Amino acid sequence: MKNWVAGTVIALALTSPLIAQEIEESENRVNAETDWSVFVEDDPTQCWVVSAPRETVNTRDGRVVAVRRGEILLFVSYWPSENRMGEVSFTGGYPFADGSTVSLEIGETTFELFSDGEMAWAASQQDDQRIITAMKRGTDAVLTAVSSRGTQTQDTFSLFGFTAAVEDAEARCGA
Repeated sequence: MKNWVAGTVIALALTSPLIAQEIEESENRVNAETDWSVFVEDDPTQCWVVSAPRETVNTRDGRVVAVRRGEILLFVSYWPSENRMGEVSFTGGYPFADGSTVSLEIGETTFELFSDGEMAWAASQQDDQRIITAMKRGTDAVLTAVSSRGTQTQDTFSLFGFTAAVEDAEARCGA
């Protein structure tokens, strides 16, 4: 698992235990670009943009079901001290099925994110950049995954304001 995933989760926990509900109150939030917020952490400098889904559908055996999920968030993170810029990650609010991937659909393009526990991310920096480019051009990002209990989830994120938020984070973190 990438080190930044743990760092992001810790940083988010410190900034706002329930980020999806308390995103407006976080002291580390420096900007909000409509559906996306920009956060900055000092020492070491870290920047990330994050959004919660605007729609979530959970199904089992083809039927919509109610399930309990934790935080559901889509991130793009910048870690200049580690020379990692623009890393895409997703937390689905539950442990993903072992060995499964998460499908990320933006317009006509589909990407696969690999999963570990409750986190999923792109396999390479090249994939990160392709995803970010697609997100800048798209209107929605739809992530489809399967939980360790066999529930299929589909989370739809608006990309309204994504480009401005990413450009802000890149400027703040020297990308």
